[in-house]
Amino acid sequence: MAVPARGTWLDEIAAARHGLGRSSTAARVADLLREQITDGRLVPGERLPEEDLCRAAKVSRNTMREAFRLLVQERLLVHEFNRGVFVRRVTADGLADLYRVRRILECEGVRCAASAGPEALGRVGAAVEDGERAAASGDWPGVGTADIRFHQAIAALVGSPRVDEMTRHLLAEMRLVFHEMGSPREFHEPYLARNRRIYDLLAAGAADEAERELRAYLNDAETQLTTAYKEPE
Repeated sequence: MAVPARGTWLDEIAAARHGLGRSSTAARVADLLREQITDGRLVPGERLPEEDLCRAAKVSRNTMREAFRLLVQERLLVHEFNRGVFVRRVTADGLADLYRVRRILECEGVRCAASAGPEALGRVGAAVEDGERAAASGDWPGVGTADIRFHQAIAALVGSPRVDEMTRHLLAEMRLVFHEMGSPREFHEPYLARNRRIYDLLAAGAADEAERELRAYLNDAETQLTTAYKEPE
C-alpha cells in the first residue's frame, strides 16, 4: 500500500489552522491529526515530525505535545523514548476489543434507526453513495474513507454526542487496522454491496433484519482482519 506523501497531510493541517482559535488549541490540533488518520493519510509506524507540525499549525511545541498526549490516550499514537512520536499499530488483541465495542454501538444505532429521523438516515445513505462513487472511479482508499463514514453514521443513529465521540475515536483506530490489508480493493469491494443492503433495510424500516446483516458483516470483517494479522506471525 502506498504511503501518502508527508507534504500532503501537512498542507492540510496548515490549511485548517484558521479554526484553531475557536476551541482548545491542543484539542483542535488533535482533531486535525485524528482526521488525517481517519482519512488514511497517516499510516501505522509513521513518525510525526514535531517541528514541521508546529510550523504547519502555527502552534508551540507545548501545544503540539499536549495534542500528541491526547492522541496517545486514544491509542492512535505512541511515544517511543529518544525516538519520537509515531502512529500506532493496532495489536490483534486491540482489534478484537474494537469489534466488541463496535457491535455495542453500531447495533444500537440500527435499533434506534426508526426514531432517528430522515436526516440522520440520509447520512447513512450518503456514505453508501460516496463509497460507490469512489469505487467507480477506482479510488479504493476513498472507498475506505466512505466506509468509515458509513459506520459513523450508523452509530450516530443513536442520537448521542457521547456515542458519536466514542465512535470517532474507535473508527480512527479502525482506519489504522485497514492498512494491515495489502490491497484496499480486495478488502473493501465485497463490503460495498453489504453497506447498500444495510441501508436499504433501514430505509424500509426492517431494523431487525438490518441488525442481523450488520452483525454478520462485523463478524466477517473481524475474521478477515484477524487472519491478516496472524499471517505475518
